Amino acid sequence: MNRKIQPEIKAMENIAITVPQRKIMPNGIPLNVIESGNQEVVRVDILIGAGKWSQTQLLQTLFTSRMLREGTRRFTSAEISEKLDYYGAWLELSTSMEYSYITLYSLNKYFAFTLEIVESIVKEPLFPEKELKTVVENNKQQFLINSTKVEYMAQKSFARSVFGDQHPCGRLAETADYNQVTVSCLKEFYDQYYHSGNCSIYVAGKVTEDILNLLENTFGKDSWGQSQNKVFLTPHVIDTTSQKRVFTEQPTAMQSSIKMGKVMIQRSHPDYYKMRVLMTIFGGYFGSRLMSNIREDKGYTYGISSGIASYPDAGVFMVSTEAANEYVEDIIKEIYHEMLVLQTDLVPETELSMVRNYMLGEMCRSYEGPFSLSDAWIFIQTSHLSDSYFEESLKALQSVTAEDIKALAQKYFDQEKMIEVVAGKSL
Repeated sequence: MNRKIQPEIKAMENIAITVPQRKIMPNGIPLNVIESGNQEVVRVDILIGAGKWSQTQLLQTLFTSRMLREGTRRFTSAEISEKLDYYGAWLELSTSMEYSYITLYSLNKYFAFTLEIVESIVKEPLFPEKELKTVVENNKQQFLINSTKVEYMAQKSFARSVFGDQHPCGRLAETADYNQVTVSCLKEFYDQYYHSGNCSIYVAGKVTEDILNLLENTFGKDSWGQSQNKVFLTPHVIDTTSQKRVFTEQPTAMQSSIKMGKVMIQRSHPDYYKMRVLMTIFGGYFGSRLMSNIREDKGYTYGISSGIASYPDAGVFMVSTEAANEYVEDIIKEIYHEMLVLQTDLVPETELSMVRNYMLGEMCRSYEGPFSLSDAWIFIQTSHLSDSYFEESLKALQSVTAEDIKALAQKYFDQEKMIEVVAGKSL
């Protein structure tokens, strides 16, 4: 090997994403197995088709999830924490618009013990009154603190402006809603959605036959919960505001939070693959147009970004930043300027090539380990995408041209439909 000669740079021609082994357990629960890695550790993700979209009362989804570990028929909340700590395991509970997630990280040698805890959490939570009051009060205090922050205020205002306050994505909790959370409303939500007929499981890592047998015997053998309950995703109407500028006053704010955006295409749309490239060029990485102009050149902010967030019935394009109050109008002006440049000028090939290589590198890093692979396939399921998504993304990245970027900017950067949300101190 001659170390004076630079190694040849080769373009990535294809992407080999390990496909899960997909099984259906005896009770009908899909089991997705990603056997990869050398460490004696596994991650189990239990997906329940129950998110904020399904709740009949604000905060119902959040507190049903958070209360799972606060006491079961077999274990108290203290015992759950002590046992997980003793076995070196980690448990995460989270929610999204459509799903609730129970995620367990466990050493293989203790998997039988940690899975027993998770089984009890999922199948037999008690929702004890005393613990609920403590959890609700702690969350309410955090909510009150967040409510004074301009970033949080702007995010709430933006969601309501885009979706309307009757849409699940725009109907957001207020302080009084915390006082309406009761054991009965959480049990009602739990009974409706937490059952074997509304569940899927992913296991990733060094998955052995013993681990698969334990999972099947624990969750996949017999029906559990009220599995006869049917689950439907009710459609809702998006009612976007007609206001161009929405301002929320925070008189003590040293900075203002700016959110700008509009309803956009979803991930299933054919244009989405190449739109990801446009979003990256515009504001999706540290060297983006917005960062180069507004941070590096003008010095208005420490950071600014843009992207498309996906929801069950829409995608939403959003630009987000925080800056000193006096820079708000200049920043909004420069955001529109960068949109116009992308609509009128072709992106230089050097910039497009750099962005393409950056995105290829991110793709490689995202799918290199068993847990990141599990994340990738969970993303496919929860986004309602096909297995070809990764391959199509790579093809779009390889084939996208400067002309494509310009055409997409002209098609989707409609400045007249952009909503400008600002939270801060008025000047």
